[in-house]
Amino acid sequence: MDRVPVLKIGDILLVSIQIDLDDQTAMQLQEDLSDRIVETGAHGVVIDISALEIVDSFIGRMLSTIAAVSRVLDAETVVVGMRPAVAITLVELGLSLNGVRTALNVDKALEILAEVRRIHGVGVLSIADDDGA
Repeated sequence: MDRVPVLKIGDILLVSIQIDLDDQTAMQLQEDLSDRIVETGAHGVVIDISALEIVDSFIGRMLSTIAAVSRVLDAETVVVGMRPAVAITLVELGLSLNGVRTALNVDKALEILAEVRRIHGVGVLSIADDDGA
């Protein structure tokens, strides 16, 4: 079974999905990401789906669930890189991705996460190396 890597950049976790997600891999990603949020104390999650050509209803629900679980664990989620065809498919399926923020790219996602942290008064989101450099 393929696993999707979860990278830590400061207090953000970056997930770049580069494979077609089957149901089992999607469920494993959900579990891995939840574990990493707890392990690292991350306050933000960026999920890059630019390599996905198709998102079915299961994957759409999985993204919503990841966002909900992340919020419970004190991390906001932003999905980036959604192709127009994927957006159209999600709308046609009636999936609104409740609680999932979206951005066109990773830079915009980082801006959104920094703004969310500023609004909540929990300090400034840092993407500096772990040693503070």
